[in-house]
Amino acid sequence: MKNSRSGENTARIVAQYQGKYRVRLGDNELWAAVTGKHMHRAESVRDYPVVGDLVNITDIGHGSAVIRDILPRKNILERKAAGKNSLQPIAANVDAAFIVQAVDRDFNLNRFERYITITRAAKIRPVLVLNKIDLITPGELEEKTKLVEARFENTPLLTTSIFLEDGVNKLFRAVKKGEVYCLLGSSGVGKSALINKLLGEELLKTREISAQTKKGKHTTTHRELFVLKGGGMIIDNPGMREVGLADAREGVKSVFSEIEDLGKTCKFADCTHQHEPGCAVLEAVRSGLLSESKYKNYLKLRKEAEHYEMTDFERRAKDRRFGKMVKAYKKQKK
Repeated sequence: MKNSRSGENTARIVAQYQGKYRVRLGDNELWAAVTGKHMHRAESVRDYPVVGDLVNITDIGHGSAVIRDILPRKNILERKAAGKNSLQPIAANVDAAFIVQAVDRDFNLNRFERYITITRAAKIRPVLVLNKIDLITPGELEEKTKLVEARFENTPLLTTSIFLEDGVNKLFRAVKKGEVYCLLGSSGVGKSALINKLLGEELLKTREISAQTKKGKHTTTHRELFVLKGGGMIIDNPGMREVGLADAREGVKSVFSEIEDLGKTCKFADCTHQHEPGCAVLEAVRSGLLSESKYKNYLKLRKEAEHYEMTDFERRAKDRRFGKMVKAYKKQKK
């Protein structure tokens, strides 16, 4: 797409590597890098392009381009980097996220809840996917489907297998023309194999899970966006062993809206829902109206989101103090 500025075009980031990018311009792809000026201006990782971003580029020939700036984002999906209190952007301008679990080894309702929280915090539609359904009996699948539907009644659910045509067709039909989707999930749940099926070719390298250890192996090492025949776009992500919450309090409120609504009828306005008398949430757990597992996960995710918010505030305050100190030093030097 031609930009109003001379010599510039608008392209989309389709792959992200260490310091380099691939951008899609029409039907062509180019290697691209950000300018030194952009690096100098960047204050955090958020200021760098991520897969899904629309960017202004200058084509410098020989299959290369320079990224001038990033167009305003509709949203950005991110998580807390493993073992750190910093953000890790995952993708930008995403319409919906397919959250994938393998029914034979990866099934965990709390993990679904965690992924739904980070997607809703970014205003992205979550769609749950139970994959590899050929590996369990119809009875086992029905049991797991009922558990998911009971816990996440307002979230769409798809059941898939690369060996069952109907399941993959459901996934393909869910990808709408012009929209951007991403696949989220642990290593070994079959994300790359599903994309291979959707593309109709063995484009991505896949590996089988070890039958002895049942542990997934990383198959995707970088994020990449693919355009499907129907015109929809889908992003493959490396498997995540840990999904830390970052700036996700609104996501927690959205996912656990049932608990938030119950909390409005508690005796005390500042009820923590842990030990207070007259707590409507604790009463719902005691009576069986609210599952104990969901309640405990709510407390855990809320605490995690609040901890990130608190430490992020402290970090910003520290940065402000440092900035004032530098300014005072320069003034004194003058």
